[in-house]
Amino acid sequence: MNSMYQQLMQLPLFQGVNADKISELVEKLPFHFLKFRNGEQIMAAGDPCSHMRFVVSGKVRLETSFTHVRVTLVQTLCSPHVLAPDFLFGRDTSSPFTATADGPCGILQLRKSDYIQMVNSDKVFLFNILNRLSMGSQGITTSLLSMSQGSAAERLAIIVEVLTTQSSTNVLLRYRQKDLATLLGTQRVTLIATLNRLREQGIVEYTSNELRILDLRTLRNYVKRHQQSTEQS
Repeated sequence: MNSMYQQLMQLPLFQGVNADKISELVEKLPFHFLKFRNGEQIMAAGDPCSHMRFVVSGKVRLETSFTHVRVTLVQTLCSPHVLAPDFLFGRDTSSPFTATADGPCGILQLRKSDYIQMVNSDKVFLFNILNRLSMGSQGITTSLLSMSQGSAAERLAIIVEVLTTQSSTNVLLRYRQKDLATLLGTQRVTLIATLNRLREQGIVEYTSNELRILDLRTLRNYVKRHQQSTEQS
């Protein structure tokens, strides 16, 4: 149980809260600890986000599919992590991805109404969730405004930046080439030239229907450089 508390305290939503307070809440509120075997589905895309789900052990694989093109982004998240906290409130409260256990996995689950009670119990929880929601909204807005300009590589980097986290691993895209070209707003010949250049730099490896990100940090630097050049122009 102590290791579970330690995992929770590493999450941004719990930062600044002391261990005694977390222990008190776990004992008071109806947290449920769920175990999943490798390949078991935790939540499906479109499922209502009626619970706050904390990954407290193991890994989770997320698959996010675009609605208008046949492109799917896959990523792996290690504990500790929170699944879709941005979709617990607001107009759309359905899961944007399908989450499955990548090996044995433990999820600590709390109903939305009980999470609200937890937030009301301490202002630190309130500030943490507000910061999380604000940072997510601002990051997406900045990235989408940048999508109207830039190269295909920069647009690819922006999409990956928006849909992944700093701790994401094993990031890949499954696609049809024409759909990925459509998503990036470019011609297929330009897409292939871009992917070849990124492969030569050791950033990606790809086939006709799958793109694996080998160097996520360098790809994200494309976003930073693009935003800097946009601000200077």
